[in-house]
Amino acid sequence: MSEVIATYLVHDAKGDLAKKAEGIALGLTVGSWTDLPLLEQEQLKAHKGQVLEVSQLENCEKTNSFLGKNVTRGKIKIAYPSLNYSHDIPAILTTGFGKLSLDGEVKLIDLEFSDSLKSAFPGPAFGIKGIREKLNVYDRPLLMSIFKGVIGRDLDYLKEQLKQQVLGGVDLVKDDEILFENPLTPFEDRIIAGKEVLKQVYVETGHKALYAVNLSGKTYDLKDKAKRASELGADALLFNVFAYGLDVLQSLAEDPEITVPIMAHPAVSGASTASSLYGFSSSLLLGKLLRIAGADFSLFPSPYGSVALNREDALGIAENCLVEDKFKQVFPVPSAGIHPGLVPLLIKDFGVDSVINAGGGVHGHPNGAIGGGRAFRAAIDATLSGISLKQAAENSNDLKIAIDLWGSTEVNK
Repeated sequence: MSEVIATYLVHDAKGDLAKKAEGIALGLTVGSWTDLPLLEQEQLKAHKGQVLEVSQLENCEKTNSFLGKNVTRGKIKIAYPSLNYSHDIPAILTTGFGKLSLDGEVKLIDLEFSDSLKSAFPGPAFGIKGIREKLNVYDRPLLMSIFKGVIGRDLDYLKEQLKQQVLGGVDLVKDDEILFENPLTPFEDRIIAGKEVLKQVYVETGHKALYAVNLSGKTYDLKDKAKRASELGADALLFNVFAYGLDVLQSLAEDPEITVPIMAHPAVSGASTASSLYGFSSSLLLGKLLRIAGADFSLFPSPYGSVALNREDALGIAENCLVEDKFKQVFPVPSAGIHPGLVPLLIKDFGVDSVINAGGGVHGHPNGAIGGGRAFRAAIDATLSGISLKQAAENSNDLKIAIDLWGSTEVNK
């Protein structure tokens, strides 16, 4: 049967989770049931939401205190027949969470798509395999860095910063997500200049890197702008998907004239995921749904920095990026608070098929972005070789300086 199965975390003041579940299943599909004549019940049976599971969880006194009332915590799982909605993300989200999201303490923690429903979505055009083929790097996590302090700066400044990062061994460099269309560094000029810099570094060093330019502007202009980026030979597009919507991401990913990978930035998503009582789970929004909609990279807060997700949520995002599925696997990109001393922990938590993404950890190195990149690459090589960072620092001054500045975390084998 073609359907989507929604799993909710609920906090119910009335304490009757079974009744709550049935109310959700009916309210989001046929509206009522027991009052309907038998003939109408038979006619609407294929459209009725089906409660699959109701389980009560341990009460949380902290939550009761916060809400000012005693609530019963539980998980509810409901199947919604695909007969009820068109096969697109807005219709599915409206069916499974639309008006319910306004009805008290309910959080949507997962959506399971039947195989026939999955076929309506593109998934990533490139995924991990395609990105690795572009870079010819197969045996280690990729290293990414971020432009810093380029607002109000001209194109020459941006080119020099790009060059320094790539000379340090960085594989990917992305625009700052707040670098929009502007007269100093126009979108098309950034693409052309970026290609020039990356080609120069490749000729000089043999190191290949990709530059992700920020795709921004009004929604109805995005496709033409992305197509133009493809024509100019852009390496990748950075996209603030949650400022626009998952369906906009899908429209970009499935357009055959847009031939570059898409890097999904989590900006604005915190408004939908941060609460333990409301909104979406991080693993669903930043993992499963981004992948279904066609992102090739999913950026999300790491568990380690000042703007951090808890470890379980971050690992849940990565799991949904990498699970074996009909869709290509997506690079998980834990971000924020990353420095070379965290590389062993990053690889332990997120594995080789991940992107190590650093801003201050590259630019804040006393030897500049070149030194920061080299420190990361030394830390990656050491970790994959089973060598401690302390030992590796004996042969890498850049890594030694980074460890002295930020510290290091060794992990048990």
